[in-house]
Amino acid sequence: MSLFITSLNSGSNGNCYYVGNEHDAVLVDAGISCREIEKRMVNLGLSMSRVKALFISHEHTDHIRGASVLSKKYRLPVYITPSTLRNVNIHIEKNLQQIFTANEEVSVGSLSIMPFAKYHDAADPYSFMVGYNGIKIGVITDIGKVCEQVINHFRQCHACFLEANYCEKMLEEGGYPIFLKNRIRGGRGHISNAQALELFLAHRSPFMSHLLLSHLSKHNNCPELVHDMFIKHAGTTNIIVASRYKETEVYTITKTINELPVRKPNVMAGLQLTLI
Repeated sequence: MSLFITSLNSGSNGNCYYVGNEHDAVLVDAGISCREIEKRMVNLGLSMSRVKALFISHEHTDHIRGASVLSKKYRLPVYITPSTLRNVNIHIEKNLQQIFTANEEVSVGSLSIMPFAKYHDAADPYSFMVGYNGIKIGVITDIGKVCEQVINHFRQCHACFLEANYCEKMLEEGGYPIFLKNRIRGGRGHISNAQALELFLAHRSPFMSHLLLSHLSKHNNCPELVHDMFIKHAGTTNIIVASRYKETEVYTITKTINELPVRKPNVMAGLQLTLI
């Protein structure tokens, strides 16, 4: 049994991530239009009939732009926190609003979704872990810093959409005003390529098969640059840079033999867990 994942769009112009199995799927954020989401899913051979819910990470426009129309058209429940709901500038029908709480698992069909709090300059921002049959996918973007919550969940990922927003040198030497540079790198904005790579090197699980580098800055990053940074350390992990212009391909995520020593309830498993 597998999970299928794709980035439908990733960047400050809009974010939308798909995670699902043969029967059920969820979208995390809908920062591009309903029409674009539909078109890109058709391009990939994915059906909206599988999508059972939309999860909203926070209220910034690049994460909610298409949420209202998408929810209304497909009668999708929108999982959102009360604080985020108060701050969104779109209308979500009352009967489609579903409230979630930090660290309380939500079941959507055969999928389980675990929301966890993060540092970001929004009212009540969250990242998510989507699970099925022991497989876990992280959607970990818009994080101001790599906190313990991020580390603990990243270590469990079979695949992850991980933010690598900016190159520190490009940001420093670029044309952004100083207040915006400080907002981005100040601990509640975004993490850099170097910070994302440090997380990957220190805490990647032995069974992580795919890493989708996400939410790249248009002006302060370069897809080739960040890909080259990660690929030399990738090992058996596939490195993909999610585009701000089009969908990625659909990736199939499964459990692997590498997990067996970690999962066995004996002394050796405990040693393995300590080393990860």
